[in-house]
Amino acid sequence: MKREFWRHFDFLLFGSVAFLCVFGVLMIRSAIAGNIVLAGLVQRQIIYDLIGLVIIIGLSMIDYHYWASISHIMYIFMFLFLGAVFVLGAVTFGSVRWIETGLFNIQPSEFAKIVIILVLANYFHTHQDQKHDLRWIATSLLLTFGLVAWILLQPNLSTSIVIFVLWFALIWLSGLPMKFLWWFGAAGVLTPFAAFPFLEEYQQQRVITFLFPDPNARHGNTYNVDQALVTIGSGGWFGQGYGHSTQVQLRYLKVRHTDFIFSAMSAEFGFVGTVLILALIGFVIYRCFRTARMASDLYGALIAYGVGVLMFFQAAVNVGVNLNLIPVTGLTLPFISYGGSSLLSLSLGLGLVESVAARHKVLEF
Repeated sequence: MKREFWRHFDFLLFGSVAFLCVFGVLMIRSAIAGNIVLAGLVQRQIIYDLIGLVIIIGLSMIDYHYWASISHIMYIFMFLFLGAVFVLGAVTFGSVRWIETGLFNIQPSEFAKIVIILVLANYFHTHQDQKHDLRWIATSLLLTFGLVAWILLQPNLSTSIVIFVLWFALIWLSGLPMKFLWWFGAAGVLTPFAAFPFLEEYQQQRVITFLFPDPNARHGNTYNVDQALVTIGSGGWFGQGYGHSTQVQLRYLKVRHTDFIFSAMSAEFGFVGTVLILALIGFVIYRCFRTARMASDLYGALIAYGVGVLMFFQAAVNVGVNLNLIPVTGLTLPFISYGGSSLLSLSLGLGLVESVAARHKVLEF
């Protein structure tokens, strides 16, 4: 049994993630640019990476069907966990998203992404023979909004959007009738206009700054994005070399170890190096989708698809922000940006994918 398990284990997926983790640590080390206050982040990220890799292996050994039996418990726990943020959470930049434990901070909304994948995958699997009507759609939407409501109150719009994207992706893959696409299309067009007045002031400012940038701004989102574009352009085809980007090392680029680490990577490794790293992230996403196609049941397929969509959307949004294609958000570049909760949540997701891979048809390497 053990030999059979390791024969089906996706070593290419695991090896790619391990490489991205190592590269991420190196990029964070360079992006810190000698800042004493941030010096400890490198060691923390190494610890997060090691824990994450252990999580992937550990979860892969557990049959993914087990999580279906406790999906209701996970949902209730996450609902209460998100609610606890408002009692125990720390206020950072006007938002309450983290719970401080003394040793590290936890961002529950990151783990909510994995929980909603498991909960929705179980719902769509157990109701796959049910008529795909408005009741089927509404029930899944209510399950999603039950967690998103807490996240919106933090406020954390970007993570809320991610979860709704996961919901739409999973309901589409579960057989959403084409006739409902017109409704979703109309809702997608009208929602941003209807929701704008209810956004927090800083969220509205991000949108306004994106649509109507101030060329004379010397601080805030306009400055950060301008510096990100300058940093990306400075890398040229092959980059200025690891640890030698003037934009990064002289600290003109802000938030360079998290939101704008893509820009730092572009400056140091250039267009060619950046494309190779993005291609590796794309390869991880491909392995998730490949596992989904070969899954033995809908539940496993939706888990793998959900994790793949999560990685793709986060990576696309992070790159889009750096290239000034969309307004600034707080989404990280998977396995490259600094962040314990984000990295560990993705590790949980990939551990589940490995579990699906180990229990379906033989992988063809």
